[in-house]
Amino acid sequence: MKQRLAVLGSTGSIGTSTLDVVARHPDRFEVFALSAATQVDLMLRQCQQFQPAFAVMAKEEAGRALAAKIESSGLATRVLWGADALDTIASHEQVDAVMAAIVGAAGLSSCLAAARAGKKLLLANKEALVVGGDLFLDAVRQGGARLLPIDSEHSAIFQSLPEDPSTWDARVEKIILTASGGPFRTREVASLREVTPEQACAHPNWVMGRKISVDSATMMNKALEVIEARYLFGLEPKRLEVVIHPQSVIHSMVQYRDTSVVAQLGTPDMRVPIAYGLAWPERVASGAQALDFTQLADMSFESFDTRSHRQRFPGLQLAWDALAAAPGTTAVLNAANEEAVAAFLERRIRFDQIHDVNVATLTAVSPSRPGSLADLLALDAQSRSAAQAAIRRLTP
Repeated sequence: MKQRLAVLGSTGSIGTSTLDVVARHPDRFEVFALSAATQVDLMLRQCQQFQPAFAVMAKEEAGRALAAKIESSGLATRVLWGADALDTIASHEQVDAVMAAIVGAAGLSSCLAAARAGKKLLLANKEALVVGGDLFLDAVRQGGARLLPIDSEHSAIFQSLPEDPSTWDARVEKIILTASGGPFRTREVASLREVTPEQACAHPNWVMGRKISVDSATMMNKALEVIEARYLFGLEPKRLEVVIHPQSVIHSMVQYRDTSVVAQLGTPDMRVPIAYGLAWPERVASGAQALDFTQLADMSFESFDTRSHRQRFPGLQLAWDALAAAPGTTAVLNAANEEAVAAFLERRIRFDQIHDVNVATLTAVSPSRPGSLADLLALDAQSRSAAQAAIRRLTP
């Protein structure tokens, strides 16, 4: 039987890559539902190609615009809009697997809905774990969902770990996440105040959305990935390490108790972890180019723990700080960073002030343990308000 998919965030980079892989295997996968935020015309083209039963837009205006285009095209796709509609398709009884690729905290509710409904959950939205934490993992356990990481780093770790999760703690010494270092790995620290949004979004290896590209430039993406790894794999934060690997060939590694290291290698193409997640435990063609080892330049590694890198990427340490703080602190950090990155992209603050906003917000908000989605959303709103206040203080 074909695997029926709901692709949440289908017009983003992960969503379009997912549909590219799906299109290569029409005998294995069927698109049941798609969702997007604002890109009506691209969503229409996706509906024309994959003919899903449902298409969901984030806002009513975009939903009505899509509905009109769907009707005039003669498609049978039903158009919905709003957060409740996302939850509906994520938990729909006819859906086997959910690709969770909505950026930021906006994707949390639908991830929880898929988890509670026991879906195969392909997690490309790291914020579900960074914000949801234990609450999200409880939903996965209670619903009987299968959680598969799609981030290239976490997919690499998952592929490098023993098959039996109950042995991870005993057999594994540490997890090593690799980071490219982004576009400013060698840039003078003093000049970072002059960085423009265009420069921050020009990643040397990966093609990504604007928000995650900025996170890569500040290394906040790696901070969020450390937090995600803590929840995904259950190891103590002190057993999570980051090393800079500019070539992005090794996507992450696992060091075992005997000091042997297992790593996953591949080209910097998100279709590889997407195909792995879609077909797991099998493997299918992804469409990505294979590594040619005869053409590889020497692979190099740099320690994050140098004076220049600590100054260049001060946000990375916030991962361990937040994990050591009160439950809910990782949600505060995520909200602060989303607001700070948005302000930078809108040219309201400087690139180097993103970290200032994050630190100010962590100082201003003292969370208590979230016990429900409502608690998480309230904490998220409180954190965003504090971040916006910090941004106003920095805005000329």
